[in-house]
Amino acid sequence: MKIVRMHQGSPEWIEHRRRHRNASETPVLFGLSPWQTPYQLWQVKLGLLELEVTPAMRHGSELEPVARAAYEAKTGRTMQPVVVVDGEYSASLDGMTLAGKRIVEIKCPVRGRDSTLWKTVEAGGLPEYYRLQVQHQLLVTKADVADVYVFDGAEGILLEVSPQPEAWPRIHEAWDKFMGFVASKSPPPLSKGDVRERSDAEWAAAAAHYLETRLLADQVQKALTEAKESLVALASHISETGSGVTVTRYWKQGAIDYRKIPELQTLDLEQYRGALREETRVTLST
Repeated sequence: MKIVRMHQGSPEWIEHRRRHRNASETPVLFGLSPWQTPYQLWQVKLGLLELEVTPAMRHGSELEPVARAAYEAKTGRTMQPVVVVDGEYSASLDGMTLAGKRIVEIKCPVRGRDSTLWKTVEAGGLPEYYRLQVQHQLLVTKADVADVYVFDGAEGILLEVSPQPEAWPRIHEAWDKFMGFVASKSPPPLSKGDVRERSDAEWAAAAAHYLETRLLADQVQKALTEAKESLVALASHISETGSGVTVTRYWKQGAIDYRKIPELQTLDLEQYRGALREETRVTLST
């Protein structure tokens, strides 16, 4: 592990996060994040989408220094916010002791004591998505313990989390799989959070018009195919014409199967691939 000197929230930090496997992103890979999907994270990693700063995130950032001071007063420990890396893995810590043996993760839920997080921690538990985040932090830092400190703006509650090395291979495996999508620039499957249900009148009217038009187009295409087959069946010469229609038979070269060219097997063709482009398709819902 090494400490990277940068200010959390700076453009340099944002670029650092784009290039690393970050603790706060780990829950996304398991489909557990309430705020981001794997597809959205994939877009961020490729620079296709900027990370959205939500009101809840802004609320937490504003309260973090106050919460850290309250934590230090409560525990008598001095914590320094730092960014740490271990290879491709990174964690932006809300605090770490000078010796690196203890870290703290600060949460400032908007609803404070009425939040699910506060009530879960108060009962001695931790939501799974935060547990994965903290285990990622412990994986990177190899700290002896992590404190989760939940702050309501005036007071806070504390939960100690021990390292679970048996969970770390799952984190590595999830990141390796996800970064495969990033490296190949092929998107991961869409999840429920990527789909927005529409029931407004404007959408319903446009959808009905599309379905009606598609049905007509399918019927026309079928009729056109049958008409073409009838003409071709009547034509026996290389080219026959009449009544405004010509049927011509010709030979066309087959396509080259580049996969069968030995010289290309060891060549990195990705360097010749064009830039990602956004396309749109319309499908029928099942």
